[in-house]
Amino acid sequence: MQGTAALVNAMREAILVGELNPGQRLVESELSQRFGASRGTVREALVLLENEGLAAREANRGAWVRPVSKEEAIEITEVRSVIEGLCAARAATVATADERQELKDLGAAMQDAVKRGDVMTYSQVSQQVHLRIREISGQGTASDLLNRLRFQSVRYQFGVALLPGRPSAGLKEHLAVIKAVVSGQPDVAERVMREHLLSVIDAIKQLPDSLPSPHLGI
Repeated sequence: MQGTAALVNAMREAILVGELNPGQRLVESELSQRFGASRGTVREALVLLENEGLAAREANRGAWVRPVSKEEAIEITEVRSVIEGLCAARAATVATADERQELKDLGAAMQDAVKRGDVMTYSQVSQQVHLRIREISGQGTASDLLNRLRFQSVRYQFGVALLPGRPSAGLKEHLAVIKAVVSGQPDVAERVMREHLLSVIDAIKQLPDSLPSPHLGI
């Protein structure tokens, strides 16, 4: 039997990759059988997923995967622009030589993915860049908040990557962030990170109000 933490991770992943779709009912007996967990563990997991904004529950109606509207995805990205700008500035101040090299390597991987037209890899490495910058910054509270926001808006992030020309534009923006962090320019790092995420907002506005399941391999 899975414990609560393992079950939350498994259910979160199923939601993120589209195995559990927005609006889908989350029936305790079905989830218990599917994930090999007790009904009590499933109930605990649903409470935690509701706290993350991935599930919704209502008395006498049960639980379901909470849909995220395009308007909410835009609001989330607006908040991210402020917090991730802070993290980028901090990372530019504290990054070690090894961490700077790691960011350069991620930038090279993004360049290769865009050159090959590999949108999936581009999207995955893009998220790795954001994750490593927040980890390097050492801002634990900011990282916790950003992880929760990411879980809620990841479907739109992949939708943005599928827009014509977006990987090339996103690559340029990410490389500017990496350059600022690696060169130890906190003010520039904060500014270009915010500009990048404001650009993402413009791209989200181009997406349809309802997105198909992306089946992300992340």
